[in-house]
Amino acid sequence: MNTPDTNDTQTTENTTHFGFKQVESSQKVNMVKEVFQSVAAKYDIMNDLMSMGVHRLWKRYTIDCSGVRAGHKVLDLAGGTGDLTAKFSRIVGESGQVVLADINDAMLKVGRDKLRNKGIVGNVEYVQANAEALPFPDNSFDIITIAFGLRNVTDKDKALASMYRVLKPGGRLLVLEFSKPTNEMLSKAYDMYSFHLLPKIGQVVANDADSYQYLAESIRMHPEQEVLKSMMETAGFEQTTYHNLTGGIVALHRGFKF
Repeated sequence: MNTPDTNDTQTTENTTHFGFKQVESSQKVNMVKEVFQSVAAKYDIMNDLMSMGVHRLWKRYTIDCSGVRAGHKVLDLAGGTGDLTAKFSRIVGESGQVVLADINDAMLKVGRDKLRNKGIVGNVEYVQANAEALPFPDNSFDIITIAFGLRNVTDKDKALASMYRVLKPGGRLLVLEFSKPTNEMLSKAYDMYSFHLLPKIGQVVANDADSYQYLAESIRMHPEQEVLKSMMETAGFEQTTYHNLTGGIVALHRGFKF
């Protein structure tokens, strides 16, 4: 499967990529919104099917690396249906707070309904927000996580700078995102799965092959591990590291604000 090289497909001031397509930058937010409005109701089911449940282990590892404790204030950015928020809520307790933020109102509604059905109330706030211009004061959060959301952001540099601004000194950012497999055979198998099987699963389960075709393409267009590390450092983060999960199919990046 031949896919564009993210280093060769550069965005300009007025254009960006939507999957493998070049589109007007001003259009991407609405195009991504349509994707997630379409898949919101089946999002959790598809996550389990697509990853064979392994996404739960990736998220658990993110929690374990977050250093979260009672009383912390956490921003779960692009938090979608609230998997991380649910776990953070229990750890920070009554003295802490978790803000579940997502740009997409449909995803936010699914997440709010799911968490309330689980009895998670009181220390969770729901905010519709664009990662590029977070509506929070400077130095607001002890921890920020963004799981499988950064690749959908139009201007990733602007988003990382916005996250840095609202993070408290001493706080940490964790970016959990699909990345570049470290093994060539795994990479080829992953391409076969992503571009041939995944859209078919999306069609059967969510009645939407096109959205899952976009999701596969968006993964390939996301900056690989070292590039994202460099972008975080440019935004001001220090002691920036990443850890490959499942052979680099997913990577967890971590950076601190001092």
